[in-house]
Amino acid sequence: MSTTRRDPQGPGRVPLADRERIDWHFHSVNQLICPARGVLQVSTARGSWAVPGHRAVWIPAGVPHAHRAHGPSELRCLTFAADVNPLALDAPTVLAVSPLLREVIGVLSGPHAPTGGRRERLELVALDELAEAPSFDRRLPTPQDPRLRDVAALLGTDPGDPRTLAELGTAVGASERTLSRLFRRETGMSFPQWRAQLRLQHALTLLATGRTVTATAAACGYATPSSFIEAFRLAFGTTPGRHGRADTPEVPDIPDTPDAPVTEGPALLVVEPPASPGRAEPSGDAVIPTAPASAYPAS
Repeated sequence: MSTTRRDPQGPGRVPLADRERIDWHFHSVNQLICPARGVLQVSTARGSWAVPGHRAVWIPAGVPHAHRAHGPSELRCLTFAADVNPLALDAPTVLAVSPLLREVIGVLSGPHAPTGGRRERLELVALDELAEAPSFDRRLPTPQDPRLRDVAALLGTDPGDPRTLAELGTAVGASERTLSRLFRRETGMSFPQWRAQLRLQHALTLLATGRTVTATAAACGYATPSSFIEAFRLAFGTTPGRHGRADTPEVPDIPDTPDAPVTEGPALLVVEPPASPGRAEPSGDAVIPTAPASAYPAS
């Protein structure tokens, strides 16, 4: 893996088509990226992150990484000196974006971005918002052992692959017990947890391209759409349909092009009361929820 140094010249916007990739590179500055819509996949040697359109990702200076867009997107980027790191982060991290922070990112990265003192004051506002921004552990760890990498490659090609760990072990030449031990040692997760993380990341990318909830559930290996909806809600605090609607927030200067619809099948529509304005977002946003067995696809 070869990397190149790319230092952005201040805030800016980068339009990306569906599946468009920005190859491996690093910056000498810290970078905050907020996808206007779609899902941005950020990859490093340590793992990958899926960043929905209503979130942002902080990428520390010096960390080699690559991007891929899922669904048409526009990356809105701010940069900060390497020693300006309000959350003391040393790895890419998915962050919540407050309405104020979203507006500031939109203004600073826009075609009529302010300069001089006004820009400096808005950057201070952004840093102040970042200092209070909740972070979410959505990393899918990349295993290093060759046998685990082979398993990861098989499931990366088809996250809905229904084979058990024992069956996958037969395919890669390792016992179920060995693979189970290696998964815990190298990723900090059990195999079912790692696969659940993989499937949920894959679900985010499919929903971003307009795939229906029913089709996404099948592609990700869930027995029924309702079990997928339950697992998604436990992981992200919302249903897939509501997530899709939240993925297209009102942001300044976005072209008036509607995203592909994300809908749930008529027989599976989940109607929930709107969240109260003052309610805090679930602090877990964890990818490994504690849930009834029906919420998980077969391992």
